[in-house]
This record gives sequence, C-alpha cells and structure tokens, in this order.
Amino acid sequence: MNHPGTEGTHRIGPYALLGRERTVGGSELFAARTDEGLLVTVTVVGPELAASPGFRDRFRAAVEVARTLSGAFLLPVVDADADAPAAPWLATRFAAGLSLRHAVDRHGALAEPALRLLADGLARALAALHAAGTVHGEVGPDSVLLTMDGPRISVLGMPGATGSPAPSPTDDIFGLGSTVLFAASGGGQDTGTLPASLREVIAGCLYQELADRPTAEQLVDYLEHQNLPVPGGHWLPPAVTTDMAAAAASVGSASASGVRDPAPPLPVRTAGAGVSRRKLIILLAGGVALVGGGAAALAISSDSAPPPAGRAGGLGTTARPTPPSGVRTTSAPSVSASSADGPEPVVLAGPDAAETWSRAGKYAPTCIEASDKVIMVAGKKSTSFLGAATGRLEFDSLNTKVDLGTTMNRYPTAYADGVFYLLCDTPNQFGLLAAFDAVGGKVKWAIKLAASDPGGAEFVSMYSSSYVAVAGNTVYVCGQVRESNGKFSVEQPTTGYIRAFDATTGKRLWQVKGTDINNVLVPPSGSRLLAASAVPAKKPGRVQMIDASRKGARGWKAPVPHASFYFTTGWPLTCYAAGLFLFAGGAGDKLFAVDTATGSEKWHQLFEAKNGDQVRIGTPFPSLDGTTVYVPVGSDLVALATADGKPRWVATLDGANDMGGANLFKASLRLGGRNAQCSADTVFATDGAKTLWAIDAATGRARWKYTDASQPDVGFLWTVGGDRVFIASHMTMTAIAAHRR
Repeated sequence: MNHPGTEGTHRIGPYALLGRERTVGGSELFAARTDEGLLVTVTVVGPELAASPGFRDRFRAAVEVARTLSGAFLLPVVDADADAPAAPWLATRFAAGLSLRHAVDRHGALAEPALRLLADGLARALAALHAAGTVHGEVGPDSVLLTMDGPRISVLGMPGATGSPAPSPTDDIFGLGSTVLFAASGGGQDTGTLPASLREVIAGCLYQELADRPTAEQLVDYLEHQNLPVPGGHWLPPAVTTDMAAAAASVGSASASGVRDPAPPLPVRTAGAGVSRRKLIILLAGGVALVGGGAAALAISSDSAPPPAGRAGGLGTTARPTPPSGVRTTSAPSVSASSADGPEPVVLAGPDAAETWSRAGKYAPTCIEASDKVIMVAGKKSTSFLGAATGRLEFDSLNTKVDLGTTMNRYPTAYADGVFYLLCDTPNQFGLLAAFDAVGGKVKWAIKLAASDPGGAEFVSMYSSSYVAVAGNTVYVCGQVRESNGKFSVEQPTTGYIRAFDATTGKRLWQVKGTDINNVLVPPSGSRLLAASAVPAKKPGRVQMIDASRKGARGWKAPVPHASFYFTTGWPLTCYAAGLFLFAGGAGDKLFAVDTATGSEKWHQLFEAKNGDQVRIGTPFPSLDGTTVYVPVGSDLVALATADGKPRWVATLDGANDMGGANLFKASLRLGGRNAQCSADTVFATDGAKTLWAIDAATGRARWKYTDASQPDVGFLWTVGGDRVFIASHMTMTAIAAHRR
C-alpha cells in the first residue's frame, strides 16, 4: 500500500525514496537518500496513528528527546517533520540489514551465540533509552534490524494504536523478551526453546507482574557476569548475511541509478558493474556518510583568489572555478598564486606499538581522562586514579560512577591545570559535576546540576548534560534542554544550553540557552566560545560567537549554507587554533578560518576528490601549539598551516576496515567526539579497522600502530596525557609512549 505523500513524487520531505524496507505497526519504512547522496531510513507514520488526537504534538516532543540520544545499538534521528501535511515522518541513520522477522521466517531460528548477542544488544540499547528517561514502546521482530555488527533499533518507536496507554520501560523489557523468544523458537511461545544461558532471564522479562521484570541495566549486568565466550567471525548465519548483501545491493543500485528520482546519481568511484555486494553492505552498515567508497583521494593545488567581499563573518563562494581535482586554498591577497602540486600523500605504515605497561582491572571503564602524571578511570561502579608511569592505583577509589560514559555525542570528562572534571552520579545523588585534585585524588568540590528550572506555574525546563570543558578558570557544561508544559510538548528545533561555573569553587556563574547554541566549542583559553545552531529542515545552519566575559552574550554570526546535517546534536565540526575558529561549511567540503573576535574570514579551503566522490570533511583538530590544524577527509588526514591554510602533509590510510570496506579515519565521520588527539609532537587518530595510529606531526609518517583483536565491538576508549596514550579495552588498561620508548 502507499502512504499519503508517497505516491507519484516518490519523495518524503527532502528525501528520495529508493524502496520500501518493511512495515512496523501501522507505519512503513523506506530506504531513501538526500540529494547529496546520504542514505537514511524514512518512517512514514500510518494514517490512523497520524490522525489520532494529539499524536503530532506527542510525536514532535518525542523527536526532540530522541535527537539527544545515541548508542552502539541505536539508530539515531537524522531529521523529522511532525507537521508534514500528508503524514508525519521520521528519518534515521541508514543501516544495511534485515528485520529479525524476515531473517527468522526465511532462515529459521537463531543459534545460542546469536541469541546472546541479540539479547545483549537490545538490552544495551534500551538501557541507554531508559537512562535518558524515554521509552521505545515498539520492540519486536519487525522493528529489530539485524546488521553485520549487531542488532539495531531506532531511538524512537511509534507505538500506539489509537487510545492505547503510554508504554513504560517494563513494556520494552517484555518486548525484548518476546523478541528473543521469537528468534529462538521461530515464532513459538515456549520458553523451553531458549538455551539454558538465557532461559531464566528471558522468562523473567515475560513475567506478568511488572515489578518482577528486570531492568535493562540488570539484563546487561546479568549477561556480562556469565562470562561466556564471545563467538568469533560473523554472528549471523551465512544465509542471512547473503540476504543482507542482496538487500544492500538493491538499495545501492536504486540509489546509484537515480530511478524514481530526478537527482544526480550517487558519486560512486567504482567502474564497471558497480559496488560489490560485500563492499556495499559494509559501507552502509557503518552509517558512513561518504557514499560509494568513502576514501577521498586528494591532490593539492593552490589558488591566490582573495576571500569574498562582504560584511565581517560573511561566508561567500570562491572567485573563480576550481580545477577538477585538488584542495584549493584561498588566502590573503598578498599570497602569490602558485600552480605547484601540494605534498605527496604518505601511506601510513608502521611497526606495532611497544606497550609501556598493561594492567587488568575489575571493571570495564566507561570513560577515561589523563594528565601526564595520573589517569582518571570512571566506570559504572566507581572512579579510580592510576599512575601514568606504572598503571598502579595512585589514590583511593571514589564512589562516583558514570553509567553512559563516552559516546559519539557525549564526553563527560575534562582535565586542566591539575584538576579532573567529571559528569557523574553517586549511589545517592544523580547529575553531579565533580572536580578532583590530580595530585592527591581528593574531591575539590561537587555540585548537583539542576535537572530542571522552574519557569512559572506551568512550565519547567528539563536538562541533559552532554559534555564538560574547561577554559582558564571557568568550567562549562553543555547539553540539551527540553521545555515541558505538563504534556511534554517542546519547541523545534533543539534547544541547547551553556552553564558556566567557577573552576576553583564550583560556584555557578551564568547560564544561557537557545536553539542557536545547539552545540558549543570551548577553546582551552580565552573568553570566546563558538556555538553551532540547531537547524530546521531546509534552512541553513550558522555559527556564532558566545562571549563568556559578558555572561554568554551573543556576538557575531556567520551563516553556513547547505550544512544542516553538520549541526545536529553532538560535537560540532569546529576547532580553535591560534586566535581562529575553524569550521566546516559549504556542502561539507570547505573549511573556514575566521577571527574569533570579529568573525571576519582569514582564509578558507575547498576539498575535492580526484575521483569525483562526494567530499565531506570531518571534525578538524589543532596541534597543542595551535600552529597546525588537522583535517580528516575520508581516508586522508591533511595537515594545514593555521596561519594561511596551506597544506603541510597528507597522510592516507591503505587497505580495508575491519569489515572489508574502505578504511576511513573515525574523525572523518562528521560528529564523533574525540577520535583524534595530539601530544606535543605526535598526532593520534583511530580508523575503521579499529587501529590507533601515532603519526609524526612534522612529517605525517606513522611512528607506530596499535591494534587489539580482543577489543569490544564498539572499539576501545583512549586518551592522551603528556607524551603517552592510554587505552582501555574491556577491563585492560594499556599505556604506550608516543615515541615507543
């Protein structure tokens, strides 16, 4: 059947529909893509549900909450329109896979190892949702997607036949139990078909008494504490993965051919018959934005065209056409033109890292932060401090804990001037910001971050904290805020906030919020912050300066055309270096450098691929001294001089990622926390093969590489302190010197 809005045009909002994937409840899911080639899954709400009283308001509120959520087994929200005339719709990140119902109906029940991974992945996904105060409400064989690296569910379900009561976390747990039982039995209801390792806990999920059902967090702990071996190789039967490849190839073919859509074909860089099934499914399964190969092979040339005229902070286009390939730098008029080729790419290759020390702990950490002397290791049970030189416990552990930890858009730790900062909980307190002395491990101060602010008799503002950062003597906590009027209707687009605290005492200094500060860059010094706005559909994004010396007053603003996908919740594509703010703009292929005080453009650089692929740069990051900015672009890492944007070197990855697709730098995948960091003379970056590279900052050549075959599926946590990098993989902490000493 066709839903309203899907007939004839084959478009929903800005998305071209490529084909129907499946039906979940009364809603239909379609594979779709943007005009730029980004693949998404669009859910079109069923007409009965869309017409029910109050649904659009509830949907709008639920989307607002869902935009703040992420997790290893969750498909995040990309876009939504609660007010679409025909039917509300939701776009989530695309993942190549099959619904559980399709896989089981066609190929039969799953074996015990796959069932355990299914249960664990769903439990972790629900634990993240429930910890954020939201409920999925639609966990079942149709809504669960099996992908190459685990099960996935959307961050937002759309339950509810008209008049149904609102779902609760215990309903999600029942849905999880029913889903695993379906996968084990092929559709039957007999818990005796479950393997012994799951029988008791899954039966508990199905208890009629709601209070007797376990929580999602308890499920995760139960499965962890069994300590059963993790199966090697693919977790799904070969017949299922073959079906996945066929489905992905079908989507890729429709996308590349342009059938049903007048937009240009996808910029794939393979010749002949097109992308192989294996390569296509791997590229899509990871949610990679660089469709059709991802690795942008860059050549570099220069161009002396002056920056466009206009008001301070205005971002225009370049003065003359770009050559068909290359990276063009637009510098000040005094820089002479040159047609000389840029630096030759250096293919990364190096010896395996020599560990300084490696020690196992009792628990797997959820986040880590380090100085040159001490490592702060926070987990779900406690917070410990290890000596950087030895790995031994340096101070007594504290009862502060971090359940969610470091994710794509959450970073709860910071370090500056001998003090660690942590967004954490204790057994009796929720939502704390704590400061710890790095010399003695003592608590300097701890404050409770208000979860809500009164706003009169009816309204209240609900806050969630995403990350903490330090500049000088000020600590900043940034996150999202949701406005409620008792019915939990919220404004669109996302509202962000900044809270400023005195670093010495923890005293609150000021607070601002608004849709124009959806995410925030805090430089290590100075009083100017850079905020990226939340972006409504079809509108340009913008960045603006926030003046901390004036208690968060707004400063200059600069529009960033066609870059709405860069300004969703999470870490912005921005960095600070040597008095300049740098950020992505254009179609995601330009890096702009502007003066922090005035917003006036100093230079910009356009990145293009030799092979015609779509280029979208990742999160830029600076050297410690600020003289160099590193820009990840697919498989390439480009070092630019901060003063004028001229390329210094290009390091490039060779080979495939851990699933057989093109290997990319993690930092090139748009938003994504700290997937690249620097010491005084070394650049550290991770890639899609789950390898950590140490790169000589002067030459772009690899010093060493680190891999760990036993690391978690989501990869390892890591941070830099002094001239060492510290890696947490499962319960093992490892230290490696930058120079392998």
